[in-house]
Amino acid sequence: MVSLLPRIERLSSRVVRVLGCNPGPMTLQGTNTYLVGTGHRRILIDTGEPAVPEYIGCLKQALSEFNISIQEILVTHWHLDHTGGIPDICKNIPSDSAYRICKLPRVPDREEIIGEGGHKYSYLKDGDVVQTEGATLRVLHTPGHTDDHMILHLEEENAIFSGDCILGEGTTVIEDLYDYMKTLKRLLEMKPDLIYPGHGPVVRDANTRIQGYISHRTAREKQILNVFQKNVGKSFTSSELLSMVYKYVMHLPTSDGETIYNLHEIAQKRSRSAQLLHEKTER
Repeated sequence: MVSLLPRIERLSSRVVRVLGCNPGPMTLQGTNTYLVGTGHRRILIDTGEPAVPEYIGCLKQALSEFNISIQEILVTHWHLDHTGGIPDICKNIPSDSAYRICKLPRVPDREEIIGEGGHKYSYLKDGDVVQTEGATLRVLHTPGHTDDHMILHLEEENAIFSGDCILGEGTTVIEDLYDYMKTLKRLLEMKPDLIYPGHGPVVRDANTRIQGYISHRTAREKQILNVFQKNVGKSFTSSELLSMVYKYVMHLPTSDGETIYNLHEIAQKRSRSAQLLHEKTER
């Protein structure tokens, strides 16, 4: 059972969370979007999904309640539940000048279109710093969930905005296991005090949660290897492997097939890795 979160909540002196009003099996209570800083102009991290008027209403309410405006928009990765609200924000919450909308580029590089093409991304790189009054955000490229995923390290709080790399509850779907494990180890080395996740409540036992994610993925690796060790000489499709290891996930609804596609990718990558390990043990 997921925790109940208010639609608007001040989490610290420099962080306000506004829920994306898009709850679901894969988004939990909804996408967390954050207004960051202490001055009149704040950085908005992530934007929710397209065509969700309740979210735009909540965002307007938060801006009015705290007497603030949006300085620029940062999105943690390309998924629609994080980037989809950009056109609606630009249309319904206008600024004196066009918003700068930033993210990391896809890998390999490819053209990205925001909505109907009326806005363009400014691309960041690993190590870049984005600042506003009261907040310094350092960009870290953290692939695994997606190739362009980034977290933002809030230096004043030693906190990270983790996007979908670490969730407030449960575990996340990934595209590339090897990259994701490297990302988790990098986060563990940072020793953050706090995690502001892309979905779910604030994580206050940050390092314990990161280590738990590492242990969880290591256990999954062992499950894959066990399948091959118990079925020497047999081969499995990614779907078969998926059904054996991710039994509880297969029944989750998905609107566009993206979740199942990503899980198939995981199964394929783990199948290849486990097969190599199996071949080594046979020598």
